[in-house]
This record gives sequence, C-alpha cells and structure tokens, in this order.
Amino acid sequence: MLILLAFIIVFHITSAALLFISTIDNAWWVGDNFSTDVWRMCATNTSTCMAITDEFNEYQSIQAVQAAMILSTIFCCVAFLVFILQLFRLKQGERFVLTSIIQLLSCLCVMIAASIYTDRHEELHQSRGYRMEVSKGQYGYSFVLAWIAFAFTLISGVMYLVLRKRK
Repeated sequence: MLILLAFIIVFHITSAALLFISTIDNAWWVGDNFSTDVWRMCATNTSTCMAITDEFNEYQSIQAVQAAMILSTIFCCVAFLVFILQLFRLKQGERFVLTSIIQLLSCLCVMIAASIYTDRHEELHQSRGYRMEVSKGQYGYSFVLAWIAFAFTLISGVMYLVLRKRK
C-alpha cells in the first residue's frame, strides 16, 4: 500500500510540474526565428520579447487559454493539499472523492485551454499585432505538455476516485 501511495504522490507531483511548465514556458507555437505562448512572443534572433495585449485580434481567446491554464494549475495544487489532508482525516475504507473531483476539474480546465488553442491557432497567429510572420510555425513542446498534463490529471483523478484508504 505504501508503494501505491508513493506512486500516486509522484504521479500527482508530475502532473503539477507539467502544468506549471506548459503554463509558464514560451513554446506553445514555435518557428525558425520565434517562439510564442499565451503570454508573449519572442524573437530568437534578437532575444526580444513582446507581451500579447489587447491589440491582437483574438485576445479574448488567449485570455481564455490563460485563465483555464492558471485554473488547472491551481486546482491540481489544491487537489494535492486536499489529498494530504484526507490521507490523515478519512476513516478506513472511505474514498478520496473530494480530491478526485478537484483533480478532474483540473483535467477539465487544461482540456478547455488546449482545445481553445487548437481550435483558434490559425486566427491567433494571423494577428497584425505581431511584428513578424508567425503563421508559419508549428506546435511547440509546451502545447504538447499541456495535452500530456490533461492525460495525467485525468488518470490521477480516476485513481483517486477508485482509491480507498486502507491500513
């Protein structure tokens, strides 16, 4: 049981790390001489970055992605704290339902963020607000990590739902 508990804790911490990296790092959309995420666009040649502001055409979509990624990260961290509290407070044989619900909310938020970015990526990168051509790019590793974090948080949420507290 202790090995299973250690595996679940490591799995949850990995999910949180993936969410932090994918939310913060500047690699959702990359090209030969630029990288962009939901916060800023950086030119790799000159090492200059500019924030994504309301001058961009699809700024509302970017704000939705930002909000959903922040919420998913917060929910994942709260779920971990609730799990630790429930670990010591639950009676034997009870399930970690509250932890599971919060973790599945985190899963839902990261899915919403990545889905919005996937759906709107063409419009996002056609904006006149960019100082360089960013439409000729491809998804970066932060975007891929967001989808991997979705899978990890989904699996983690289901594991908490199935997990019973045993001796």
